[in-house]
Amino acid sequence: MNHSVLSKIVLIGASTGGPGQIQQIITSLPLLENTTIIIAQHMVKGFIPSFAKRLKDHTSNNVVMAEDNKILESGNIYICSGHTKVINNNSELHFTYTPSKENHYNPDIDVLFHSVVPLTNKIETIGVILTGIGEDGVNGCRELSLNGCRCLTETEQSAIVDGMPSRARKIVPNIQVLNMREITSEIEEFCD
Repeated sequence: MNHSVLSKIVLIGASTGGPGQIQQIITSLPLLENTTIIIAQHMVKGFIPSFAKRLKDHTSNNVVMAEDNKILESGNIYICSGHTKVINNNSELHFTYTPSKENHYNPDIDVLFHSVVPLTNKIETIGVILTGIGEDGVNGCRELSLNGCRCLTETEQSAIVDGMPSRARKIVPNIQVLNMREITSEIEEFCD
């Protein structure tokens, strides 16, 4: 696959109710060129590869696991596990991975979102918080917003579980509150 220069990243964090909503987004995407999508969906580690395969069956874009030392390439959709970070190493973006601690989020959305904050001066980034219990990802999304990134979350009516979106609506400055159809459309337009 011929990848162009990576200039855009879409970060998506979700928990309970997220797989169907993520599939809706992925299905609608155009063929990615200068954009990459990085997804952190709370899930038991053993189920994540089958989730990635299911997404791959619904898109013509490349869906791969975000593995340790893997170079980020434009045009890919990456699925995270554990503590996945994006780091700049000799002008190349790499993933680093360590397993989540017992009784902790898998993957950890905040860890992923925080790791991208230093890159946002060079790469246009959108942070998205979808349905889920708790508040994982909300602090990372807040940091993205404070660094000038666009951030999106769901309306109370749209979220299957309104924990994470509710918290995001309260603490993330300038967050856009949209239903799933609107979020899907915004991401599609950003990637085009």
